[in-house]
Amino acid sequence: MKKGLALTGILCWLSLALAVSADTIQKLGDGSDGSRAVPVHLLGLYDESGASIAANDDRAQPFSMRQTCRLCHTYESIGRGRHFNYTDPNVACGRTGQPWILVDAATRTQIPVSYRSWPGTYRPEQLGVSPFKFVELFGRHLPGGGAGELDSNIPEEGIRQLISGKLEINCLACHNANPGQDQAEYAGQVTRENFRWAITASCGFASVSGSAAAQPDTYDPLMSDAIKVAYRRNAFDFRNRVLFNIVRKAPAERCYFCHSNLNLDGNDSERWTQDEDVHLSAGLTCVDCHRNGLEHNIVRGYEGEDRVSKNPLASTSTCEGCHLGTGSSAAPAEGRLGAPRPKHPGIPPIHFDKLTCTACHSGLWPGEQACRTKTSRAHGLGTYNVNKSADALPHVLTPVFARGADGKITPHKLFWPAFWGVVKDANVGPVGLEAARRAVGQALGEERAPRSGDWLPLTREQIGKVLSAMATEESVEGKPVYICGGKLYRLDGAGNVLENEHGAAKPCLWPIAHEVRPASQSLGVRNCQDCHATDAPFFFGKVAVDCPVGRQAQSVKTMVDFEQLKPFYVKAFAMSFVFRPWLKLVILGSCAGLAGVLVLYALRALASVVKVLSEENSRGKTKE
Repeated sequence: MKKGLALTGILCWLSLALAVSADTIQKLGDGSDGSRAVPVHLLGLYDESGASIAANDDRAQPFSMRQTCRLCHTYESIGRGRHFNYTDPNVACGRTGQPWILVDAATRTQIPVSYRSWPGTYRPEQLGVSPFKFVELFGRHLPGGGAGELDSNIPEEGIRQLISGKLEINCLACHNANPGQDQAEYAGQVTRENFRWAITASCGFASVSGSAAAQPDTYDPLMSDAIKVAYRRNAFDFRNRVLFNIVRKAPAERCYFCHSNLNLDGNDSERWTQDEDVHLSAGLTCVDCHRNGLEHNIVRGYEGEDRVSKNPLASTSTCEGCHLGTGSSAAPAEGRLGAPRPKHPGIPPIHFDKLTCTACHSGLWPGEQACRTKTSRAHGLGTYNVNKSADALPHVLTPVFARGADGKITPHKLFWPAFWGVVKDANVGPVGLEAARRAVGQALGEERAPRSGDWLPLTREQIGKVLSAMATEESVEGKPVYICGGKLYRLDGAGNVLENEHGAAKPCLWPIAHEVRPASQSLGVRNCQDCHATDAPFFFGKVAVDCPVGRQAQSVKTMVDFEQLKPFYVKAFAMSFVFRPWLKLVILGSCAGLAGVLVLYALRALASVVKVLSEENSRGKTKE
C-alpha cells in the first residue's frame, strides 16, 4: 500500500515537472535565428481538443489558435503580453489608457470600466459584469485571451460557456496579412456568443453560420450542426495544410480596427478629410515604434515607461528617445528611424518642464470648444450596423489640455461619467446594472431611446423617483445616488433632491499621442499668441459638461480648470503679450536713446582727451 502511494506521488511529481519544463523549453518559433525572412506558415489545423482538421471532414470544427500555434510558439508566454494580461492584478498598470465605456441608454449610464487599477475607473464586477459578460460587451475589439479565457464562476454562465467556448488569443487579428482577414466578422461572431468560432470565421478561408446565443443549454457542438463551419476546400494542400500569410510587422490596417478615431469637428467628420499621423505619412508603421518580442510586451511610447516596463526599447521609443536620443541606451539614439532633431529656437526651456511633446504636436489643433470624437473601442467603429450618428453615446471630447500624473500638461480625451450608485463608508461606487435597470423601469416605465443613440432626457424629479425606487432594492446596500455631469444627486430626509460637486463625478481622462502633426503645424510655430493670447484655446477653450439633465448639460468648463492653473494669473500673463510689441518698441527706443547718450558722452570724453593732449603738446613746444 505504502509502495503504491509512493509510486503515485513520484509519477505525479514527474508529470508536473514535465509539464513545467515543456512550458520553459524554447520552441521553434520562440526565438529568431537571425534571419529577417519570415518563415512560411504552412500549417495543419487543430481543434480545441487537439484533433486534426481535414478539408473533407463531415462535421468540421473550428480550429484553435492555442492548439495550432503552440506547436512552434509558447502560447502561455504570448498570453502574458500587454493586450492579454489586463485581468492579471499583478501586472503593472502603467500610464492611464482608454478604459472600456459601458453605455446603457435606458438607465442614462456611461461609465468607465477596466480590470486595470486606473484612477476613475471601476472594475466590471462592481457593475455585475462577469468575465463572460465582459467578452459579450467588448470582445468585438478584444484580440482574445484575457477575460475570454477565464472560467465563469456563475453556474448559468458556466453552462453557456460550454456552448460558446472560450475566446482564445487571435494571432491572425494582427499578424495575418491576407486581405480576407475580416475583423468585422470576428466582432459579429462574438456578439452571437460564438467565441470558439470567431477566429475561424474571420480568417478568410472559412465561414460560420448559426448562433451559440440562440442554442438551448443542452446544445452539444460535437453532436449538432446548428452552428456550421465550412472550410474552403482549395485552401488545403494534399497534406491538409493551410498557408497563412503571417508577417512579423503587423500592417497598420490591422491596428486600425481597434485604434481608429473619428473627430466630429463641425461638419467635417469624414475620414478622408482628416490628415494621417505624420509618422505614417512618412512611411513608418505602428509597429516601428510600438515593438515587442514573443512575450508581446509592447512598447506604449510614453515618457517614464521604462520604469515599469521590461521592454528594452521603452526608453528610446518615446518622443525624446527618438528625436533627441535621451534614452538609457548606451549607443547613440538621436535620429532613430530618421527622426529629425528639433531645434526649438526661441522657446524658453521652462516649456519642456511644464509641457509634454504631445501638448504642441499631437491631436487636433485646439479650437474655441473641444469637439466630440469617436473611437473604435468606445463606439464599435468598423463593426456591422454601427450607429454613425454624431450624437451616439458615449460623448467623448478632445483635445482637453490637462495636467497629467507627471505634472506636465498634455492633451487628453475626456468624457463625463453618468451612473447610479451608492454611498457606503464615505465611498461612492456603482450599483449593479441590472439593479439600476429595475429601479429605472419601476420609476419611469418603458422608454424608447432615440435612434441617434443620444441621451434620454432626465429631470431632477425623475432622479428623485429612481433614487426612491433604488432604496427599496434588496441588492442595493448604502445610500442611493446618481452621478452625472460632475454632480452627485441624492435625497435628503424630506425626499428632496440635492446636488453637489463630488470627486466621484469628475470626468474620466486619458492622454493621447496621435495624430501627430508636423513641426510646421505645431502650437507656437506662428508666435507666442498661439497659446498666450487672452482668448487662446490652449488655456481658455471650452469643455462642455455632458449630461442627460438639461440644466447641467448647458454648463461648460475651461481648460485652466483641467490644467490646475489660476485663471487670473493666466489672463494677466496673457495680457502681457498684448503690450509686448509696444514694450519691445519702448525697449528698443530706450536702448537707442542710451546708445545715443553713450555715444555723445564718448565723443565729449574724446574731445576732452584731445584737448588735454593738444594743450600738453603746446606747452612742450613753448619750453623748447
